[in-house]
Amino acid sequence: MDVDLIKLVNRLQDTFSNLGGELDMPQLVVVGSQSAGKSSVLENIVGRDFLPRGQGIVTRRPLILQLIHTPIPDPSASPSADTEWAQFLHIDKRFTDFNDVRREIEQETFRVAGQNKGVSKLPISLRIYSPNVLDLTLVDLPGLTKIPVGDQPSDIERQIRNLVLDYVSKSNSVILAVSPANVDLANSDALKLARSVDPQGRRTVGILTKLDLMDAGTNALDILTGRVYPLKLGFIGVVNRSQQDIITDKSMKDALEAEAEFFRNHLAYRNIAHKNGTKYLARTLNQVLMSHIRDKLPDMKARLNTLMGQAQQELNSFGDAAVFGDKNQQGALVLRLMNQFAQDFISSIEGTKVDMSTKELSGGARIYYIFNDVFGHALASIDSTANLDNQDIRTAIRNSTGPRPSLFVPEAAFDLLVKPQIKLLEAPSLRCVELVYEELVKICHNCTSTELEHFPRLHSQLIECVSELLRERLGPTSEYAQSLIEIQAAYINTNHPTFIAGSAAAAQSATSPSPKPVPPSRPVSADPIPGGITHGEGDESSNEDPVVANGISMRDGRSVSANLHDRSRTAGSAITAASTSGKAKHPRHSSVLPPSSSHPHASAVPGTSPPHSARETFLNYFFGQNGPGPLAGSSVERSHTGFVLPPTGRDISGADAPGPTGILAPRRSLEGNNAAFDMKSLGKHIEAVSSAGDNGSQLTQREEMETALIRSLIASYFSIVRQSIQDLIPKAIMHFLVNYSSKHVQNRLVATLYKPELFSELLDEDEALVAERTRVKALLDAYKEAFKTLSEVNLKTV
Repeated sequence: MDVDLIKLVNRLQDTFSNLGGELDMPQLVVVGSQSAGKSSVLENIVGRDFLPRGQGIVTRRPLILQLIHTPIPDPSASPSADTEWAQFLHIDKRFTDFNDVRREIEQETFRVAGQNKGVSKLPISLRIYSPNVLDLTLVDLPGLTKIPVGDQPSDIERQIRNLVLDYVSKSNSVILAVSPANVDLANSDALKLARSVDPQGRRTVGILTKLDLMDAGTNALDILTGRVYPLKLGFIGVVNRSQQDIITDKSMKDALEAEAEFFRNHLAYRNIAHKNGTKYLARTLNQVLMSHIRDKLPDMKARLNTLMGQAQQELNSFGDAAVFGDKNQQGALVLRLMNQFAQDFISSIEGTKVDMSTKELSGGARIYYIFNDVFGHALASIDSTANLDNQDIRTAIRNSTGPRPSLFVPEAAFDLLVKPQIKLLEAPSLRCVELVYEELVKICHNCTSTELEHFPRLHSQLIECVSELLRERLGPTSEYAQSLIEIQAAYINTNHPTFIAGSAAAAQSATSPSPKPVPPSRPVSADPIPGGITHGEGDESSNEDPVVANGISMRDGRSVSANLHDRSRTAGSAITAASTSGKAKHPRHSSVLPPSSSHPHASAVPGTSPPHSARETFLNYFFGQNGPGPLAGSSVERSHTGFVLPPTGRDISGADAPGPTGILAPRRSLEGNNAAFDMKSLGKHIEAVSSAGDNGSQLTQREEMETALIRSLIASYFSIVRQSIQDLIPKAIMHFLVNYSSKHVQNRLVATLYKPELFSELLDEDEALVAERTRVKALLDAYKEAFKTLSEVNLKTV
């Protein structure tokens, strides 16, 4: 029966309203501007005064109104039985007093939409059982407005329009466009909105209200007959109660009689009176709704088929609760989830995961980025000698020689200075270990699946177990990384091929003094000078040939080699010296002459300049022509100008020139601080010298050469160690942390969590997931029941 169709749709609508189904039910949607008379039309159809009234916007939530026709009860059977009553879907109570229905609608509106005249999309469902109504399903929507009034939101027009469009845009809805007759139809907001979603007017019913309020001499006959704005379902005119009638509490029965009298007696409408009025409107809407349901039944069945498939698929994704509770299958499920988690962890590191991201680096690619970019750039940014100034290097050289003067750059000073620089590599190395550890923890947290998310406790235990394994490996990895730095600092291998070649070249280029102009030579006596220089020559030599550290003339433009460490090679060619006659020459020696040399000082032959190797000139420089005792005499080398460099028999590095000694020597001072040379106050002396050094005292040529040489050696050796650390630290991290974790993660998970007494706790599902599974299962059952009912409906027209 067709009447059963409406009841079936109402039942399905209630079911899907509770379960959140997506099936659009055929229904009548009432649309109109504010105060157009929508609520009055519904009250006339019901025959009861039950809707809220007042100034401004009153309907602020959609009201789904289901009218259910009930047979007239037999008074003799139950004289006290109620013939009309109402029920809300949100409250299990039967209302027989329709004033209580109005108050409940107001309270429910305030509860959801608030007190500030705002609107809400959440509908209120109301059923009215009465023998005086036909089976209908109507939706009363808020009236369309233009501007906010009072404390309404500023975007109230947009909110209401979007709410109305949500209902009228559905193809299963029949639009009841309510327009007041005393306003030009061209300005009807309801018809404008209906045309936007139903351009051909196939599912729009026009309702004209306030026909009794039109100006005298005007009527809406052309509109009602469809000559102005044609609609397939036509226009129907009604006359509602006025505000005065509501105030005077005019009954609905009297109002319906007055409406019928108005159409019968009106000159323009009396010929179409049978097609207007509330009773005709109710019958028409009933027929339109049933016809609409019949037309939409095939679509509804097809939609139900689709929804059943989707619900079944969603239910399958939740898993079978019976399996989770079966103790015989719990172990296999836990083991499978563990293996899946471990495989996801390993594949993420190796880059073989199926759903790998293409937007950002993830998994093992981030570890490679740490090794190559972060760690590599951190090591490259370390300057090997940035934290060493010249005073530090000079102090280290002096401290390493103790009370003895230095002939060579001492190796102890190099070791002392290079070891703290190697320690600079420790902090980036340990930070690299921490970064890789953090990335592995992130990978662990990202290893999940849809099935595993159903068991939050199992998931958290898996993550905790793998995190504990990573924490255990963090300590040994950091210790080994730290030991690699300590190993490099424990033994300074100056015999490294790269270090020897690099340091020699660097030292040669860094310590080559710039040549200075040489004054014209003068004749020199060929006789040997016994015991020293004459007064005349000494004066001229001190005036024209200024002596610097260890007696090296500033005219000497020789380069110095820094190849100090190749001790296995010979010391170079011995120095060729002129004989007393200027013709005899000394034979070459493979090493420095012993202290038993018979000629402590020798004169040079002008114009002779034997070839010099880098090692020879370096040894000559550090042994010095004025070195202590007979050593100096064995390493005298002829200058390019032919002058003899007189020995002094002592180290005068740091002094400008030798001066008078003994009682003739003046009392020296350092920037006016006589305490610097006061032997009775050693502390003041050291403080004064240190203070002078801090104030920027100039280094001697020897000290500048030694400082530059030490810097080049440190830079060369530091570069070797840095390359080694940059290669070894990533290998150590991969071996001790990454590969170890990947290899033992599955065994650790099984050994820790695969225990029968833990299965029930681990497989405890999320409460929200259980509730969602129950809801989907109930929805699937409702879909199946609805589909079965629709298949059995008799589609024949009565």
